[in-house]
Amino acid sequence: MVERRVNVGWAEGLHARPASIFVRATTASGVPVTIAKADGSPVNAASMLAVLGLGVEGGEEIVLASEAEGADAALDRLAKLVTEGLDELPETV
Repeated sequence: MVERRVNVGWAEGLHARPASIFVRATTASGVPVTIAKADGSPVNAASMLAVLGLGVEGGEEIVLASEAEGADAALDRLAKLVTEGLDELPETV
């Protein structure tokens, strides 16, 4: 299991627009990823409803995880997206 613990860089947390950006980026990665609050249960990171249901606030720590081949690169890119509060998935890390 590969995981990244990161703090959310979007001031509004993973709500509405940032959650949509994150879910699209996760889906585009082609790697199954879970997301969880630091002390919570993981959910499918490619599910908008599941991500919104976490209620993640800005600055809060989350855990991104995957067991799939290519997980390191995918999680690095998603971690960068989340920590920097970017508007799209970075092409390179």
